Amino acid sequence: MTPPYILVLYYSRYGATADMARHIARGIEKGGMEARVRTVPAVSNECEAVAAEVPTEGAMYASLDDLKNCSGLALGSPTRFGNMAAAMKYFLDGTSNLWLTGELVNKPAGVFTSTSSLHGGQESTLLSMMLPLLHHGMLICGLPYSEPALINTQSGGTPYGPSHVAGADSKRALDQDEISLCLALGKRLAQFAQQLETPRG
Repeated sequence: MTPPYILVLYYSRYGATADMARHIARGIEKGGMEARVRTVPAVSNECEAVAAEVPTEGAMYASLDDLKNCSGLALGSPTRFGNMAAAMKYFLDGTSNLWLTGELVNKPAGVFTSTSSLHGGQESTLLSMMLPLLHHGMLICGLPYSEPALINTQSGGTPYGPSHVAGADSKRALDQDEISLCLALGKRLAQFAQQLETPRG
């Protein structure tokens, strides 16, 4: 049997969301669980385009089994006009069988995003990613204001989940508050997943 793990599933074109995924994975591991980092292939406007089986760099592509067997989920995407990227939506649209069988019911989930500008749709993107997870019966885990970085941040960070302001050129690195909130989400997901998996008698 596979040891319990939290799936950190993201899409990233410029790298910022991938950096956030790595920090969330660190938080999960600090919380005492394994983190499994996966990505999704880009969506092409060419009908015949097929992605390589293995990405040339970065995380492996996610499979439905990665999602089915996880104990919790951290879902990340850059914003596209205030919504998740098409590549992530396409992957989630293919999870109907998991919905039909209730595979994700009562598993904790959190969301994260990166935008070019401070008011570039961070919160609406996070909310858009929550919607399919709620349909799957997952338990949404945000960030409480007991996290000091949520009060102090001058860049990314919301109670709906970690966020990052990458700048117009998408090259701005995560600052310490943004990193702290990524770590905090990872720890919370690990904590809740362990509590939910503990038999109650």
